[in-house]
Amino acid sequence: MKVKVLSWNIWVDGHFDEITHFIKNFNADIICLQEVKDNDSERDIIGFLEKLGYDYAFASTLQTWDGKKYKHGPAVFSKFTIKNSRTYMLSEENVRVAVRADINIGNQILHVFSTHLMHTHQKSSEEQEEQARNLIKLIPNKRSILTGDFNATPESEAIKLLNSVFMDTDKTSSPTWSVYKAGCELCNLDKITIRLDYIFTTKDITSSFFEVGQSRGSDHLPVSTIIEV
Repeated sequence: MKVKVLSWNIWVDGHFDEITHFIKNFNADIICLQEVKDNDSERDIIGFLEKLGYDYAFASTLQTWDGKKYKHGPAVFSKFTIKNSRTYMLSEENVRVAVRADINIGNQILHVFSTHLMHTHQKSSEEQEEQARNLIKLIPNKRSILTGDFNATPESEAIKLLNSVFMDTDKTSSPTWSVYKAGCELCNLDKITIRLDYIFTTKDITSSFFEVGQSRGSDHLPVSTIIEV
């Protein structure tokens, strides 16, 4: 069975109408989002996707950026039934988590993870690398996909660690950030050049048709692939 997977950091300050328009028209089977809020009535992405028939798993965290507190986290939404879900702490000092959804597809379970590693301004970080090592420890070595905003470029040690275990579904490392100047003072907004967003799979899963979507709903671009389950 072919399963269409979308991953997207929708930005706590994202443009909700544009985000929902893209997601509804894209019509993915599994949607992994980051920076999801459950306490903002103007950006109720959980309620929006529930109305479209998606089951979901969500992990909320409290983080502070530039002195301002934000409550948000990663989530997995699925047209298939989520049998079990769990939240994993990747690091406590700079609170980062991964949410896991065990999704029933046919007669088998697919393990789907959505995560958001710490922002390092594309600099090396022992804490980010530890978050990557913790992901490797907790993810089953078969029938698993790992998605998210890793805040790390393909040359980073964190991504090298993940590539040593998992398959990167984008063989060309297409750039995904930043659409807007906010949070990326060094970005050239005339051309998006930095890749921070990934969909990884375990080696038993075949993927095809990786695509970077076009939307101004968020500072990140959405990424997608089709996997064989």
